[in-house]
Amino acid sequence: MPEVKAPYAPGTPCWVDLMVPDQQAALDFYRDILGWQGEPGPAETGGYAVCTYKGLPVAGIGPTMDESTPTVWTTYLASADAEATAAAVGKAGGTVMMPPMDVMTLGRMMVAVDPAGAVFGIWQHKEFFGAQLVNEPGAIAWNECNTRDAEASSAFYKNVFGLGVGPVPGAPEGAGGYLTIQVDGRPVGGINPMTDANFPADVPSHWMTYFCVDATDSTVDAAVKRGANVMVAPMDSPFGRMAVLTDPWGATFSIIQDQQKSD
Repeated sequence: MPEVKAPYAPGTPCWVDLMVPDQQAALDFYRDILGWQGEPGPAETGGYAVCTYKGLPVAGIGPTMDESTPTVWTTYLASADAEATAAAVGKAGGTVMMPPMDVMTLGRMMVAVDPAGAVFGIWQHKEFFGAQLVNEPGAIAWNECNTRDAEASSAFYKNVFGLGVGPVPGAPEGAGGYLTIQVDGRPVGGINPMTDANFPADVPSHWMTYFCVDATDSTVDAAVKRGANVMVAPMDSPFGRMAVLTDPWGATFSIIQDQQKSD
């Protein structure tokens, strides 16, 4: 089991969460398609639910506090010092949307947007460092920044976090222009250039979360029965069979099949 037992290195995606108008319905939806367990939390956390799989934290689902808040999955990147990261975001051409704030004794968070317009969160851990299960069905498999300006995004994450940026290991040079962000040479996330050929023109830069599943096709069928929409139908990729969905509240996410499994 790919358990995570130590804090994430700065710049590594460490957590994802969803703020949604109907929290209980969302908890039920993701329980049914991903097997998560979770229930609304205490009032002091705004009811925020930490969802678990096999007893380990994998993602958060909270109630929307403001009707203007978009319903999206937010990727959080680890930081050793949220204040220093906030300063670095500004120097690198990004914008801090929500300044660093304490989340009880769990950690400090902030929300920012990169120069290409992709929104992301920052998490500085204290008692809670993020997802404790990854890369297996029911957990996060990958996070990537789909960007309208790959050069600007690459420079931004490199400058803010000191990350390496390079091609997918083993991929042909320039294959699709896809890049990885790397910690000590290890890929921890992706940077995917957006074009009108692979994304509708009105879709802005954004971070995408991939969840690992046992079987992509049957997961899509189950999600559709529960009110999801299919944005990209199941298809094979070099990294596994994948699909893109929007949940009943409009939040987009991807699923990718455990390559050791087959439909």
